Amino acid sequence: MIPKWLRNYRPSKPNHKKPNGGRKIRILLQTASSRRKLRAGTVARIARESASRVGASPTITIRLAENDITRARTFAAEKGLRYQTYLKMLLHQALNSEEKAAGRR
Repeated sequence: MIPKWLRNYRPSKPNHKKPNGGRKIRILLQTASSRRKLRAGTVARIARESASRVGASPTITIRLAENDITRARTFAAEKGLRYQTYLKMLLHQALNSEEKAAGRR
């Protein structure tokens, strides 16, 4: 039996690299459920494996000043973004600017 939450599963944000990413996860979970191999951690494991195949960004740790994090959270909230996404966007823009200044593009 497939749980109700799984039958009605819809990804919160579309995966632009693979438009059927959420559908693929749902199929994998349905298959695990039908084989009675759906256990604690199955959802996280399948999502982790799926993300590694898609080419998700690597996870890093970086130390930032508390004031900078607070400011980033404030600006991100104003733009309707998560602060980590906002910081990633800022870093990307700064690196592109540096490349242009160095004449590498």
